[in-house]
Amino acid sequence: MGVFAIRLPDVGEGIAQAELTEWHVKPGDIVREDDVLADVMTDKATVEVPSSASGKVLELGGDVGDMIPIGAVLIRIEVEGEGNEKERPEAQKAAEPVEVTESAPETVDVSSTQPPPAQVQRTNGTKPLASPSVRARAREEGVDLRQVPGSGPAGRISHADLDAWIASGDIRQGAVTRGRNTGVEEVRVVGMRRKIAEKMAVSNRQIPHITIVEEVEMAALEDLRAALNAKYKGERPKLTLLPFLMRAIVEAVREQPELNGRFDDETGVIHRHGGVHIGIATQTPHGLNVPVVHHAEAGSLWDNAAEITRLSEAARDGSIKREDLSGGTITITSLGPLGAIATTPIINHPELAIVGINKMQVRPVWDGQQFQPRTMMNISCSFDHRVIDGWDAAVFVQKLKSLLENPAMLFVEG
Repeated sequence: MGVFAIRLPDVGEGIAQAELTEWHVKPGDIVREDDVLADVMTDKATVEVPSSASGKVLELGGDVGDMIPIGAVLIRIEVEGEGNEKERPEAQKAAEPVEVTESAPETVDVSSTQPPPAQVQRTNGTKPLASPSVRARAREEGVDLRQVPGSGPAGRISHADLDAWIASGDIRQGAVTRGRNTGVEEVRVVGMRRKIAEKMAVSNRQIPHITIVEEVEMAALEDLRAALNAKYKGERPKLTLLPFLMRAIVEAVREQPELNGRFDDETGVIHRHGGVHIGIATQTPHGLNVPVVHHAEAGSLWDNAAEITRLSEAARDGSIKREDLSGGTITITSLGPLGAIATTPIINHPELAIVGINKMQVRPVWDGQQFQPRTMMNISCSFDHRVIDGWDAAVFVQKLKSLLENPAMLFVEG
């Protein structure tokens, strides 16, 4: 038998390290060649790392949340033959899992209903120690980890402990506790959530925001959208509000090109772009992504609608490419049906502006003589006040309002 070390491969041009976001295996597992071992993240793209050998997992090269250098050992596997490591330090050998014994609860036979040995009972209010994968599995199984004895150091709960607890049938899903819950769970911010946190911190720290909120009457646009969808049903992509708003942004920045760009904080240079590359903030199971519709100025309503669908689906299923997440010059954000009356969107650094869509609803509007029911929607637009004056911001917002309230103007060649 030999040891085969699998190193973190080069996952992108110029990338020196990647964040370990999830393990799909644990020591003692048997893996086959091409099985997915772990997920790593660089930039905003998550990459699966497959196994290049078959065998038993001996040790993992890091914890979830660690930054792993390209070329560093990610995992070691025991394989048939010599492997690719002739000799290993004693400390690494000591870390290898051993055969199932009273002192090795991590590889306990889960067919037994007996709990692993050397389990540690926690006192009330003590946080159960467990890896993210154990916590996720416990949630799926409906297991309260506070009830599960842990056999690891300091009572850490392993997959084997969880297996034994489930096998015992003592899940206690219906238990009701009336006393105070004094437990505190520590959740490490990793992966996509960490990237979002860093991005938002930079945007909020670097950019002095000015936000303008304006009411827009949407009846004409909604009538046009419904008519076009009915006319081309089954022939063309369904139109949502977004393609119309994108067209309005294209027309508005044609008159104010200074808003369609990116600001380099270090050099103090604004890069104004001819092409309008619109980011669409998209909620995914892993957090917020901002895929970019490049050259929105060159696409029709249906072209842009199809591209929005493609990008949002790829973002949600994790297949989106790095180039689809970069190069934006202005962003649209929306909370959809959960939207409020107004929001204060944070600019996607280093862009200069962001357009927020709020809830569309029927409101009473005074027409000079009486209140009339009108389909209204507020737009909330934020601007980088270092380089965009309040007057210019207001002009942009009023241009969007005029185009959305008079959608025929969206199709007039300028």
